[in-house]
Amino acid sequence: MLDAFADVSLLQLALVAGVALIASVVGGVAGYGSGALMPLVLVPMLGPEPVIPIIALAGLLTNSGRVFAYLRSVSWRRAALVLAGAIPPCLVTAYGYTLLTGRAVQFVIGAMLMLTVPLRHAMRKRAVVLGDRGLLLSAAGYGAAVGGTVGAGVILLSILMSAGLQGAAVIATDAVVSIAVSLSRIAVFGFAGAIEAQTIAFALLIGLVAFPGAFLARAFVARLPIRLHTAILDTVVLVGGAVMAVGAIWGSSSTLRFA
Repeated sequence: MLDAFADVSLLQLALVAGVALIASVVGGVAGYGSGALMPLVLVPMLGPEPVIPIIALAGLLTNSGRVFAYLRSVSWRRAALVLAGAIPPCLVTAYGYTLLTGRAVQFVIGAMLMLTVPLRHAMRKRAVVLGDRGLLLSAAGYGAAVGGTVGAGVILLSILMSAGLQGAAVIATDAVVSIAVSLSRIAVFGFAGAIEAQTIAFALLIGLVAFPGAFLARAFVARLPIRLHTAILDTVVLVGGAVMAVGAIWGSSSTLRFA
């Protein structure tokens, strides 16, 4: 496992760990943001190819922390409905991700990051109310988006809120769904040969550092000004996504190292 960090400096590892902790606290407070922040540090360091598998693996630990922190607030029925709709399309788009070239991966990640900001505002303004059927259909759209991109957590957050969940129940149910979705993505990435030693090593680093972030977030929920946090997060995600998308258009191409 240490060999996986052979080409990475201690300063870079410290940067990844610091961003992981911040992203975990942000995600624990707002229910989104962790998947949107990590690519901004991982893509320049490792390239775009391993980013989605790393985030999927790390999500098992980061979301486990949220489940333990908010276990009593989980809506298991709604989680089951979302998973029934989301898993099949998620498997398809996760496999599609493994077929992309390096530049295409980087463009998809950057574009999706930029889209999450207006998408979140649009979904919040519409104030849609979802019943069981609407929840199932909306989950299918979320599953298609989350399979091979980052930042789709904002879609899940909006779906759960439209289904009647509020506060801690949104964060807790989001975490349960995210764990199951991560497992399905990992299965596809593993089958395609997209999970290497370096992928596992960085995922463990991010997940272990981020695990206590959910408990820190729970302590800050009543104190943190959400509007300020949201404005900062939106700016970082938009700028970072634009840099990655432009870099993919003008940069040199690379090929995924999948078997």
